[in-house]
Amino acid sequence: MNAASIDLVARTRAFVRDVVIPAEPAWGETLREDALAALRAAARDAGVYAPHAPVEYGGLGLALPEWSPVFQEAGYSPIGPAALNCMAPDEGNMRLLEVVAGREQKERYLRPLVQGGIRSAFAMTEPHPGAGSDPEALATTARRVDGGWVIDGEKRFISGAEGGAFAIVMARTEATGEFGAGATMFLTPLDATGVRVGPGIGTIEAAIAGGHPHVVFDGVFVPDADVLGQPGEGFRYAQVRLGPARLTHCMRWLGLARRAHDIALDRAANRQLFGARLGDLGLAQALIAESVIDLETTDALIDKAARVLEADPRAGAALSSVAKVHASEAVYRVIDRAVQLCGGDGVSSGLPLIQYLNEVRPFRIYDGSSETHRWAIARRAMRARDREVAAGEPRRDRVDPGASR
Repeated sequence: MNAASIDLVARTRAFVRDVVIPAEPAWGETLREDALAALRAAARDAGVYAPHAPVEYGGLGLALPEWSPVFQEAGYSPIGPAALNCMAPDEGNMRLLEVVAGREQKERYLRPLVQGGIRSAFAMTEPHPGAGSDPEALATTARRVDGGWVIDGEKRFISGAEGGAFAIVMARTEATGEFGAGATMFLTPLDATGVRVGPGIGTIEAAIAGGHPHVVFDGVFVPDADVLGQPGEGFRYAQVRLGPARLTHCMRWLGLARRAHDIALDRAANRQLFGARLGDLGLAQALIAESVIDLETTDALIDKAARVLEADPRAGAALSSVAKVHASEAVYRVIDRAVQLCGGDGVSSGLPLIQYLNEVRPFRIYDGSSETHRWAIARRAMRARDREVAAGEPRRDRVDPGASR
């Protein structure tokens, strides 16, 4: 990291600890909009607002390989990413708009999103048997009409849609003119005629503003000017968003796991049991050591995936899948151990640990379940080895019948 990035990490750390943590809502409450606006104003004044977003639209323009330390510091508080405007789904949509959107689309959608005047959603997941872990099952359609397209379909679990200004909608489109059949992305205001948001879906976590409701598109007209990129290229564009978005989830939740670990370390230092500090007992030390290992391996894997993603998006997307599985399970283990080390207080409202556990548990499902990613990881490993063998690499499982055993 260069000196400017190191300074940004330090300032973000100080801002979250000195300004954000004292503003955290009480147990069972959510952050009010006016409180969020005040935190974002303070983040701008502190020079830590929207670290990932383009400078020309109001962000700090930090390069992807340098995001992780900053996002981890933001994630040290559950409301830190929202205060810095680097929370999902807006952060992922900013990245997608930065890379794919045209100039007028950036002015209409990206600029107000970065500046915090609006929220957004990414509408791909659908009720069964539609798109979920398998994007190819996409059932929502968009048909060509004069001057634009008409979208029909139902989405579910659309994070941020309640109160959101617009959604990036994935819909299946047929071949038309010079464009082939496939999926197309549409920039669709959520107050457009034919859009119905709801019913909501209750979940155990609360950090993402706007809930996870159903969103119905019933004959929704979208003009050609609001097609994101080229028709038929939606699945390709989705990779622009999904790889970095997986990693930023890992970064934010790793920050929260560090907060939980600090709580556990403080308890281990202060709690007296059986004539010794809790932290001096072997069983407690084993839990602490395992958490340090999980934190450090997760940090290293995120860092490598971010660097590869910047240099080679295809290879980076594959590695981000590995990082997502590892991080989603490691951060849960760290927080769960912190709960255990804190005993009865760990499961009470006196400490925030059980709230943190609720926040990170869905990550093993969101952005692709661990099982789906493992299936894809194994397939990629098999294909890669087959290519090596086809290029002349010998198989290593050959048995020599004459070899002694």
